Amino acid sequence: MPELPETETIARDLDRELAGQRIVGVRVTRPDVLREVRPAELARRLTGAAIVRSWRRAKLVVIDLSTGDCLVVQPRFTGALLIDAGNMAPEERRYSTVALDLSDGRVLHYRDIRRLGTVALVTASRFAAIAKLLGVEPLDPAFTGEHLSVLLRGRRQAIKKVLMDQRIVAGIGNIYANEALWRAAIDPSREAGHVGPSEAGVLREAIVAVLTESIAHRGTSFRDYRDASGARGGFVERLAVYGHAGDPCPACGRRLIGTHAIDGRMTVLCAHCQR
Repeated sequence: MPELPETETIARDLDRELAGQRIVGVRVTRPDVLREVRPAELARRLTGAAIVRSWRRAKLVVIDLSTGDCLVVQPRFTGALLIDAGNMAPEERRYSTVALDLSDGRVLHYRDIRRLGTVALVTASRFAAIAKLLGVEPLDPAFTGEHLSVLLRGRRQAIKKVLMDQRIVAGIGNIYANEALWRAAIDPSREAGHVGPSEAGVLREAIVAVLTESIAHRGTSFRDYRDASGARGGFVERLAVYGHAGDPCPACGRRLIGTHAIDGRMTVLCAHCQR
């Protein structure tokens, strides 16, 4: 599932490639991905609009339009925003759910094999209300160790689950929660409220570092994630623990443990290094 580094990569690609382009046509082949708008209304409100900028909030890709509307895409497990200059593979086009014809002849597809992601068209004020429900951005300078310590204080849930709660910290999912907690030497099952202020500072540094590094390598691809040009992310080769259950811990050499007991998602940890 695309997390912060993957959606940040997509948003940056779209902003670089599509800013200033005008939408001249809209085709909806799978309307079940739409939210807050019907196909005919989507086509009416998008046709003629110019793309002002593309950016990210949490795990959402947001495309601001000259009309004041925002096209908001949540890729979830198999969704991707792909720019087609005429050379897209037929199997990719096969799973296109929404296609935007652009003024320079290219097409922006929202491709989603399992159709678990969503495409919404909302006003700027409506998006502001949605964004207000999301937590702090971990790459925002306001996200300090002290801030994280306050967010964790008194919480009885497992620290990994709290990090993945989008209402608390936005953009972190299973992959990067695993990686950050290993880097910070914190047991993912520990109660969040038992993470002390100094540990919160270390954890904040680990979160920022792993997210920044992954963005630099254009995200993590296991199966479905692709950037806007259809390329795979390269950070998978640099994951220390996620996907490595049963392998030696990179720090101590003991075997990494894989479990679904903490939050129902795969958690990989080193019982020796993480306390």
